[in-house]
Amino acid sequence: MDNATRYIRPAGRIEPMMNKFFNLLPKLGISVAGSRLLAVRGRKSGEWRTTMVNVLTADDGNRYLVAPRGHTQWVRNLRVAGEGELRLGRKIESFKGIEVADELKVPLLRLYLKNWGWEVGKFFEGITKDSTDEELAGIAPGFPIFRLT
Repeated sequence: MDNATRYIRPAGRIEPMMNKFFNLLPKLGISVAGSRLLAVRGRKSGEWRTTMVNVLTADDGNRYLVAPRGHTQWVRNLRVAGEGELRLGRKIESFKGIEVADELKVPLLRLYLKNWGWEVGKFFEGITKDSTDEELAGIAPGFPIFRLT
């Protein structure tokens, strides 16, 4: 699988059940390590699609969404819709998503791994917050990132 099409599906029986449980938490107003429920309109159906995400706040104050599983359905939908919502309980924050160029991803991937490597490290296949800039740049195309505005 090349980095431009990299996508890791939830596997087995346990992971999809765990995803449903963790997607329920933001609906109830419970944030795990800063998580939110991402809502984006489906590119074909136009219906709202939701999934839990970690919102990364960079040192410069900008906020980002990183797709640790790669070019997922939410990534494809956000590319088409250009906007979405971050939900936590009854609080809804609308945003526009601007995709980050691969050459700008290294510090964002490093910070994301520093904050959530314990949770998503398995999707990075041996790359950690301590990996070299060259190693992080090498995987960058397989990890879409959007700046929130």
